[in-house]
Amino acid sequence: MYDMYWLILFVILLIIEIITLGLTTIWFAGGALAAFVASVFNASLGIQIILFFLVSFLLLFLTRPIAMRYLNQNRTKTNAESLIGKIAIVTKDISNIKGEGSVIVNGLEWSARSVYDEVTIAKDALVIIKEISGVKLIVEEKREENE
Repeated sequence: MYDMYWLILFVILLIIEIITLGLTTIWFAGGALAAFVASVFNASLGIQIILFFLVSFLLLFLTRPIAMRYLNQNRTKTNAESLIGKIAIVTKDISNIKGEGSVIVNGLEWSARSVYDEVTIAKDALVIIKEISGVKLIVEEKREENE
């Protein structure tokens, strides 16, 4: 009786997914398909609705993380993200307390802050870029491995 409605919902959700490619509605399309199959076998409307939500949320929570990991596998880092782990040279003493400091990496000057608030890093020191916060690089002084 409701099979046509579930089929229409399934098609609409698939069309939205094809247009957006955001992996958002595909999971609910799976739920609509399950409800459609239940409707074909004359399941009650309550069972169809429960199946729709159950299958949709199971697909969303169980398969979406796997799909996102697989699809983001070949994602290229932005220019800024590619700086993490690189070595930079301090051009102005880094002091979180004073709110100052800068480094040069790949020929570009960046504002920089230390990973540790109490640590001041002197000019000309080598640092490792640990993360990026806004437009500032968060750095840690590079230690000599031989010592």
